[in-house]
Amino acid sequence: MGRPPSIPAEKKTRIVLSVIAGELTVAEAARREKVSEQSIGRWKADFLEAGKAALVAGSLGRRRARSSSRLRSLT
Repeated sequence: MGRPPSIPAEKKTRIVLSVIAGELTVAEAARREKVSEQSIGRWKADFLEAGKAALVAGSLGRRRARSSSRLRSLT
């Protein structure tokens, strides 16, 4: 049997948010979408890691902007 068609990122995001919010369990989401529980778990882990990376990048960007501003004020 072949691989099922891939699920768009927007739909994966809605599924993951439903799991995180407690609206669905991983098992319920997997059954409903006809994918493995491991897939849902991987999507959730990827989603959380990307969110963490975005927050870190945002913090670094703000720090760099403040540093640049301080340097400009010294000159």
